[in-house]
Formats: sequence, C-alpha cells, structure tokens
Amino acid sequence: QRYIQSGLRWVVDLDLEKFFDQVNHDMLVARVARKVTDKRALTLIRAYLNAGVMVDGKWERSREGTPQGGPLSPLLANILLDDLDKELSGRGLRFVRYANDCNIFVASRRAGERVMESVSRFVEGKLKLKVNREKSAVD
Repeated sequence: QRYIQSGLRWVVDLDLEKFFDQVNHDMLVARVARKVTDKRALTLIRAYLNAGVMVDGKWERSREGTPQGGPLSPLLANILLDDLDKELSGRGLRFVRYANDCNIFVASRRAGERVMESVSRFVEGKLKLKVNREKSAVD
C-alpha cells in the first residue's frame, strides 16, 4: 500500500517456475551453511531434502527440489532467495517477497519491463532457477 501511495503503481510479479520442484540441493545446503554452522543440523536438512517422494505408489529418491507443503520448505526458500533480496535491495528496488512469491514495485511499465528482464537474468544465472515468463507479468 505504501509503495503504491509513493507513486510506484506498477508491479513486477515474478513467478519462479516449479520452484519447490527445481531447487538444487547442493546450492541450497551451501547457502544454509553460510548461516548454520552446526553440522548435525546441516545433516538433518540434507536428509530432509533427500527423503524422496511417492510417485504412483513407488518411492523415488529426490535429487532436487524441496517437499512442497513441507514445514521447512518456506524457510529453506527464504534462505535460498536471500541473495535475490540482497540484489533487489542493492538496486534500490522496493519489493515484497515470501518464499517464492515476489512483487517488485516500480514507477512505470517501461521500468517494470527492464526490471523483469534484468532480475530474470539474475535469477536464472546466479540462482539457477527458472522464471515462468508466461505467469510473470508487469501490471
């Protein structure tokens, strides 16, 4: 509300494609290890990520992704996307993000389109995640 009242009337709605399914375990654990030094906690997080899933009644090992709806998944998403927060803050952008939902507030459509393109490059290049360009929008 405050951002809109300050003249930032355009929103870059960034949708990360299949976010919870595509998170790279090694990258995620490395980022968690920046904040958590207890090796036992890191081992438990790795075990949580590798616990596997049931597909058509059969257990399959999970090599990437976090359990969607799992109690740790939003926290792990926030840790992984902390680099995105720092990038957006460093650019002086105003944004709201929870887990994989991110809205960036800008003053014009043109600014929104530029931000969408540059932030998408950052997300795909540095974080190795995919932006769903069909669901992402500048409104």
